Amino acid sequence: MKLCLIIVATSFAAAACLVVAQQAAPLQKEPHEQQEQVANKEGEALFKQRCAGCHEGGVPKAPNRAALKQMSPENVRFALLSGSMKMQGMGLSAAQISDIAQYLTGKLPGKEQIRSEAFCAAGSSALADPLAKPHWVGWGAGVEQHRFQPAEMAQLSADQVPKLKLKWAFGFPGVTRAYGQPAVAGGRLFVGSADRHVYSLSAATGCIYWVFDADFPVRTAISIGANAGGWAVYFGDQHANAYAVDAATGKLLWKARVDEHPAAVITGAPVLAGERLYVPAASIEEFTGAYPQYECCKFRGSLSALEAATGKVVWKSYTIDEEPKPTRKNKLGVQLWGPSGIGVWSSPTVDLKKRMVYVTTGDNYSDPPTGLSDAFLAFEMDTGKLAWSRQLTKGDAFNVGCGAPREMPSNCPEARGPDFDFGSSAMLVDFGGGRRALVAGQKSGIVYALDPDKKGEVLWQKRVGKGSTVGGVEWGSAADAQKAYVAVSDAEMRPVPASTAGQQDSVLGIPFQLDPKAGGGLFALNLETGEIVWHTPHPGCGEKPGCSPAQSAGVTAIPGVVFSGGLDRHLRAYSAQDGHIVWDADTATDFKTVNGVKAHGGSLDGPGAVVVGGMLYVNSGYSFLGSAPGNVLLAFSVDGK
Repeated sequence: MKLCLIIVATSFAAAACLVVAQQAAPLQKEPHEQQEQVANKEGEALFKQRCAGCHEGGVPKAPNRAALKQMSPENVRFALLSGSMKMQGMGLSAAQISDIAQYLTGKLPGKEQIRSEAFCAAGSSALADPLAKPHWVGWGAGVEQHRFQPAEMAQLSADQVPKLKLKWAFGFPGVTRAYGQPAVAGGRLFVGSADRHVYSLSAATGCIYWVFDADFPVRTAISIGANAGGWAVYFGDQHANAYAVDAATGKLLWKARVDEHPAAVITGAPVLAGERLYVPAASIEEFTGAYPQYECCKFRGSLSALEAATGKVVWKSYTIDEEPKPTRKNKLGVQLWGPSGIGVWSSPTVDLKKRMVYVTTGDNYSDPPTGLSDAFLAFEMDTGKLAWSRQLTKGDAFNVGCGAPREMPSNCPEARGPDFDFGSSAMLVDFGGGRRALVAGQKSGIVYALDPDKKGEVLWQKRVGKGSTVGGVEWGSAADAQKAYVAVSDAEMRPVPASTAGQQDSVLGIPFQLDPKAGGGLFALNLETGEIVWHTPHPGCGEKPGCSPAQSAGVTAIPGVVFSGGLDRHLRAYSAQDGHIVWDADTATDFKTVNGVKAHGGSLDGPGAVVVGGMLYVNSGYSFLGSAPGNVLLAFSVDGK
C-alpha cells in the first residue's frame, strides 16, 4: 500500500518570508498572461510512479487530478521540496520536480502575478482604531469563542438575510483550497491563504492594501490588537511559526517558532488577551507517521504564551509531560516511539474571570495512549500550569497507518483508537447566577458541556451524530444566550462502479466517492440542559457526483439567524427560532474577481462565515475527501450594494 500524506501544497507548504506593502517595488503587479498549456511526458511517468496511487486512488484528503491542475507550478514544486510532499520528493532532482509540476498543472512557472488595478488607490483611508468600529477578530469573534455576532456588530437583521447577494469576489492564485477565515476591523479585511500570503483588503470593495509573504501557508483565523503604538495582526502558519504584522502597512514586527518538530503546524487561531498571545500547536505527524519506514512518532502538542509585543515565549505547556521513548519495532524492523500526539487543533478559549486558558485536544499518534488526549484542558494564564483536565475518550491512539490491512506493515498503534479528536474550540458560556459551562462537540458525534468552576465536571452530553474519523462535529459550533448551534459532518465514502468514479483505491481496487446520502444536519441544543430544541436535516444532494450533505464548517450565528456551510458547496442561513432555511447560496460556480484571478467556488469546510457591518464574508473551496476544490473569498451584502 502506498500510504499517503495529505498532499496539500495548499495546506502545508513553505516559502521564503517577504514583506510586501502596497507601494513596495518587488511586488509583481503586471496583468496576467495567458498561460500556455504544456505537456510533459517525463513528469507524467514520475507522477504515475510516485503519486497516482493516492491522487488517482480515491485516498481521503488527497486531491484528485482535476484539483491539482488548478494549482500553480510553484506551489506543486514547493510541496515536493519543502512542504507536505517532501517525503515523496526525496531523491528527485530539481528538473524532475519541475517536470511533475508542469505535467500536473499544464503550466509553465512564473505566470502568477497580481494586477496593478487590484490594489487600492493611493491615498486610501488610513487605518484608525480598528476595534472602534464593527469588527470580527479571531476564530470566535471573542476570547470566549461563541462565534456569535451581536446586532450592533453584525448590522444585518434576520429580515435582511434573505436579500443577501454577492457584492464582490477575490481569487487566491495557484491553489486548490480557500481555508483562511477572514478577520474584519477598521474597514479592512485580513485573510491568510494556501498560497503563503496574508492579504489586507478593503472590506467594502476587495481591493488590496498590502500582501505579506509568510514562510508557509496560513490556515488560521487572524487576531488583531494594539502593538508598539500601532495595531498588529497575529496569526500562525503551517510550520508552527507565529507572526505579528503591522496592520496598516504589512511590515513584519516579529516571527517566533513555537515548536521545532518538522511536522508541527498551527491550525487554531492564536488568541490575544492583554499583553499575551496564546498559541496552540498540532502536527501532521499523524499522517507522516503512517509510512512503515518512518519512526513514528515524537511530536507532542502544546500551548504557548508569547509576549504580544516581542514574540518572546513566556511559557510553554505540553499535552504530554514525558518525552517519547523507544517502544517496539514494526514488521519492517523500524523503531517506534511513544507516547506522542495530542495536538491542539483549535483556537484556545480565555477565561478572564478565572485567569484560565482552555483547549480541546486531539488523539495520540502512537502507543501508549495517555490521559490528556480527546480532552478539555485548563491552564493557568500566568504560569501555564495545568489546573485540571477532563478526558472524554480513553485509549485513542491512532495514525493514518491504521487504514492499512492488518497483515501489512504499518505504524498503527496497538490501541487502534477511533480517531475522535476535538477539532472544535470550547465555547465559554454564562447561564447567570454564577453558573457557567464550556461547550464543545467531538468527532465522536457527542456534544459536551463541562463546568469550568468544578474542574471540568460533566454537566450534560448529547449525541447528535454517529461519529467517525471524519464525522461527528468537526470545526466548531456557535452559541447565543439560550442555544448552541451544532452542525454534523458524518461524511461517508461508498464504492461505485469504476466507470462512474474514475478513481481507484490503491489497496482494494475499489472505486470510492463521497456518499451523497450520508451525513449533515444542523441542531439547536438548549445550552443549560443539552436537550434538542430543533433539528434540520440537510436538504440532500441527489446523486450529484462529488457531493456530500456533510456539514463540517464552523457555524456562525447572529440574532435570529444561523449560518452553516457544507461539502455540497452551499452556504445556508437557518432561522434560530425553528431551524427552517431562510437563504441558500450555491457557491459552485465561476466568479469574476476584483483581483483578476480565475476563481471557482467549491466545498465549504473548516472556517465559517464572518458577519460584520452589514456584510457576510466566506471562503469557498476547502476540498476534503474528494469534495470540490475552490479558491475564492466571497463577500455578500443586502441586494449586493
